[in-house]
Amino acid sequence: MGSAFAITLREGFEAALIVSILLAYLKAIGRSDRRGVIWTGVAAAVGASILAGAIIFWTAGRLSHTAEEAFEGLVALVAVGVLTWMVFWMRRQARYLKGQLQYKVDQALAHGSTAALGGIAFIAVGREGFETALFMFAAFRASAETSTVLRLTGAVLGLVTAIVIGYLIYRGGLKLNMRAFFRVTGVMILLVAAYLLKNGIHELQEIGWIPAVSGLQPAAWIAYLGVTGFLFFRPQPAPVPGEPART
Repeated sequence: MGSAFAITLREGFEAALIVSILLAYLKAIGRSDRRGVIWTGVAAAVGASILAGAIIFWTAGRLSHTAEEAFEGLVALVAVGVLTWMVFWMRRQARYLKGQLQYKVDQALAHGSTAALGGIAFIAVGREGFETALFMFAAFRASAETSTVLRLTGAVLGLVTAIVIGYLIYRGGLKLNMRAFFRVTGVMILLVAAYLLKNGIHELQEIGWIPAVSGLQPAAWIAYLGVTGFLFFRPQPAPVPGEPART
């Protein structure tokens, strides 16, 4: 339940933050008439993400026992890689996110491209949705001993919390310390990733793809948290004054 909550809270909030930035900017430049295009892109991204999740779970259910363990192990390791990349990418790029999105909106409006404007929302939200589908599969299979109801409850609570926070920020009713939020949720995600790494190694050891060396799983867990924890908490270089937003 905890891992599902952490994943949907973080991914859901990033998606909600992107949507709120896009809508707020359209309002600020007097182009609220294009909000429907943004919501169309969001809806398409949500649908594509649900489809991707269904395909992943369906594929696993169609495999033989050995192939299923291999699939689960490989997906878990891929999820660890993507989760780790996502945490550190956001750590580096959070200060540029708003400027990047506004620049892309300006470009789409300047060219009069409805598809490009909707595509901004589709790609940004769809990326978060696909990542969520991948992570949820890995997390659900890693915590198979937990009831499905509890896992789904955790996922729904995380997503609802993310949407509520995003909405309150958009309406101006909530001032959130983004740096603190991403730091706390980043730690949560790294803990989830370490757990998935341990489980992925276990699955591949079960089928003989990785030697069944005693202590490998806890050693990998400790090594992963040691390296990522050091990198995550080390001070970031201060932004250069007047540095432009990266695109």
